[in-house]
Amino acid sequence: MTTVEEPTRAAGTAGPTGLIRVAVADDQAVVRMGLRALLEREPGMECVGEAGDGQAALALIRRTRPDVLLLDIRMPGMDGLATLWAIAADPELRGTRIVVVTTFAMDEYVFTALQAGASGFLLKDSAPDELVNAVRVVAAGEALLSPAITRKVIGLFGGHGDARPVEGIETLTPRERELVAWVATGRSNEEIAGELTISPDTVRTHVSRAMVKLHARDRAQLVVFAMRAGLALPG
Repeated sequence: MTTVEEPTRAAGTAGPTGLIRVAVADDQAVVRMGLRALLEREPGMECVGEAGDGQAALALIRRTRPDVLLLDIRMPGMDGLATLWAIAADPELRGTRIVVVTTFAMDEYVFTALQAGASGFLLKDSAPDELVNAVRVVAAGEALLSPAITRKVIGLFGGHGDARPVEGIETLTPRERELVAWVATGRSNEEIAGELTISPDTVRTHVSRAMVKLHARDRAQLVVFAMRAGLALPG
């Protein structure tokens, strides 16, 4: 049975300035309850509602416009991947960042979920502070992609063998192409800066320009574009 629970609130109204508004979609009521409890005791966050399947999740985010959606992959009816694609297809919903939260190791889902617009991945047994940090990271427009996750993406991409041109890739400068390749390793701006002996602000500037040129919504999508275009570090 579809489950949607949300506090009374006018549709589409924003929360207090600076408050991160989060929705939860998972078919297990106990998981939803735990996530809600975690979010509601965290300063600067509120849980705007819960959904037990993909259809309910879509209805929920259309009404509440959360900043972040914590989304399970395996749900009855419309699963998490189908929900991701539906959100990506609706321009009015693209402002919601999505963190995939699953019990599975994600190997079979990670690349598809990134293509569909996921901004990060977490296992359900992650520590509470990891989940809270994930919400803050993606709400700020960053991607939650560890080197371990990006290695999985690279491995899956190699298996698919579906490299193809990416619109706008030819407009990147050599430095921008290099830094997009570095982003695809899962490193942060600070880590990339350390590797190249340049400032984090320089990295941030080139990466931001590349995102604009490629129309990438965040670093997660930039990783997908790098994989598609076959961008790799020299040597």
